[in-house]
Formats: sequence, C-alpha cells, structure tokens
Amino acid sequence: MKLDSVKVFVVGNPPPGFGGRYFVFLKLRTACGIEGVGEVYAATFGPHVIARMVEDLFERRFHGRDPFQIEALWRESYGSGFSARPDISLAGVLSGLEMACWDIVGKATGQPVYNLLGGRVHERLRTYTYLYPKAGEGDDFYLDSARSAERAAEYVKWGFTGLKFDPLGGYSAYDPRQPTQESIERVVKHLRLMREAIGGKADLLLGTHGQFTVSGAIRLARHLEPFDPLWFEEPVPPDMPEAMAQVARSTTIPIATGERLATKYEFARVLATGAANILQMDLGRVGGLLEAKKIAALAEVHYAQIAPHLYCGPVVGAANIQIATCSPNFLILESILRWDGFQAQLLKKPIRWEDGYVIPPTEPGLGVELNEAVALAHPYEPTGKLHLEMADRPL
Repeated sequence: MKLDSVKVFVVGNPPPGFGGRYFVFLKLRTACGIEGVGEVYAATFGPHVIARMVEDLFERRFHGRDPFQIEALWRESYGSGFSARPDISLAGVLSGLEMACWDIVGKATGQPVYNLLGGRVHERLRTYTYLYPKAGEGDDFYLDSARSAERAAEYVKWGFTGLKFDPLGGYSAYDPRQPTQESIERVVKHLRLMREAIGGKADLLLGTHGQFTVSGAIRLARHLEPFDPLWFEEPVPPDMPEAMAQVARSTTIPIATGERLATKYEFARVLATGAANILQMDLGRVGGLLEAKKIAALAEVHYAQIAPHLYCGPVVGAANIQIATCSPNFLILESILRWDGFQAQLLKKPIRWEDGYVIPPTEPGLGVELNEAVALAHPYEPTGKLHLEMADRPL
C-alpha cells in the first residue's frame, strides 16, 4: 500500500464561529483507493500557508510511502530541515497527516483506531463544553456572571457535568500580568452564582489562557479554592513549566495545561517539574495519535490524567475520541457544545453525543467521514486574522 495524493480543504467557520475562524482538513488517498481524513491545528500562519505546508511535507516525506510506517514517517518528518525539536507548526501539519494515515490503517484492517492502540477501555466518554453566548449576545457575555450562571444551568439540563469559562478579561501578547481586583471579584461572582444555579451537578473548570504571573496566579487561586473547581487551566504562560510548577505547589486546585504544547518532549517537562497533572493535548497539534498515546503513557506513570483539548473542527474531535477511548487515565473530553450545528454538517455522520457523553464509534479508522460538499461550499476568505488572536496591546 502506497500513499498517492493529498487534498487540503481550508474551510471558513460561519457564525457563531465556535471552534475558531477556520478549519484545515486534509484527505490522503492511497494508490489502491483507500482514503483517510485528518485535520491540522496550526495557527501561527494563515491557513492557506498551512495548506501549502501540508502539501510540501506530503511530497517530501509521505508520497509513495506505506501509511502503516507511522513511526518512521513521524521521525523523518520531525527531523525535517535539521530541526528535531518541538516546532508547533510542523507538529500541527504532521498531526493532520499522521491522523489520516491512522484512518487509512484502520480502514485497511477493518478496525477503529482505538483497537489498534490498545483497545477500548471506556464505553462512553464524559464531556465538557465552554459556556458560549447565544445568537445576538456579544462577547460581553463571557464577563457576565448572571448570564453565565443561567447558561450553566441550561447546559446541565442537557446533560453536561463539566463547564468551562474564563471571565478574567482576555489575554495579550504582553502577558503575563497581575489579575486586577475587579477581575478577581468577577471570577468569584461567576463561581458563586454558578454553584447556586447548578449545585453539585457539574464540575467547574476555570479555563484561563496563561494571562498571569506566578504570584498573580497564586493570589487568584486562593480565591478559587473554596469553590473546588476541577482545574485551574494554564495559570501562567506555557513555555516555562518550572514557573507553572510553583503555582501547582501553592494551591489545592489541580493544574491543567497542554493546548499550546507539542510532542512528548514538552509534556515530559510538564510532568518532570510537577507543573500539572491534567494534560490537555490537542490531537491536531501535539504530533498525532501515536504521539498522544506516548504522552498518555508518560502521564500514567506519574498518576496524571489526560483531558484532550479541542478548539477546532470535528476531525480533531474524532481523533481525540479515539485516544480517549483507549487510555486508562482519561478524565474528560472537550466538546463544542453537543457536536451539532456546523460541526455536525461537516461530517457525513455526526459524532454521537448523548446526555453529556460521547459514544465511541465502531466504524473502522477514525469513525468519521468529511462531507466534502459542505467543506467546499464554505471556503475561507482571508481576513488578515489567524485562527485565534491575542490582544496586541497590554491589558
């Protein structure tokens, strides 16, 4: 079996745009006609540049190769250009190609990918979602404690037992900073009103974005502890796990991190320093499924858990489901609401979400098929902005 071609889809995500401004999907095809789908979560360059990166790496390393040779393809790609270090854009492109290879391998063997990575451990996967504004509500929703508590109660009625939010006032290229007294009081109000609205029916997940200094994060954590959140996410920027470890040692709240990290090497530093014990690898960025399985194994020996991150499209979501299903130390899975709306339209058969849980598919490969007609009907028109943007001024 030989890989023969790649096709890339740069898809605009229409309003409300949950999951990012655009998605980068790819489809690999073998000479014998088996197709595999992947998704790239690389946001450091424009998506059409990323599409060319996919084509470039495919031509140099994947074309004419056997898709079963995933370890060799990974090592050779990781070393491209004498890099051999965590390059987040290369890791994202590699993730999408590797993911598509696993989809092909699963289809060729008639097995879901999770059966090829150890077999099903979990019959269903607990999920959480961000609290999102409704149509007509602006971004001020994220800072509104009363509306957030109301939305939390609504999501609990749907079946969610995990709810994530960040009411701390944005993030900037000039971070880290100290939290303001106003933002501390706001997050306390969020937590208090949510607990009043939902009681103990769901865990609360504080999803910060690396905004704070070590001392600022420790100050903030003291105010959070009485509400017992499931985690304090990325309290400081991700590039110095030693600093994050200072926060971890200073609070009783579990620390979670990983959405901006790539490869087992960066996650190994997190574990070795004690920076976090909930790892949020994103399967479209971390290096792919096999790399995520290795990270899950590293976490397992540290008695740490995985909670796959998602702020992209449903193909990464499908890969997250595969790794969660076969990982003993899986904790919880991020969803974009209930996998409905545009996320469902992009797939020929939507991800199965029931009463707060994803039910792992039994189909071979990743268990999803990209609806090309929908993808092609929503081309991304460049706006000059990337998938996610930080504020370009101090906050």
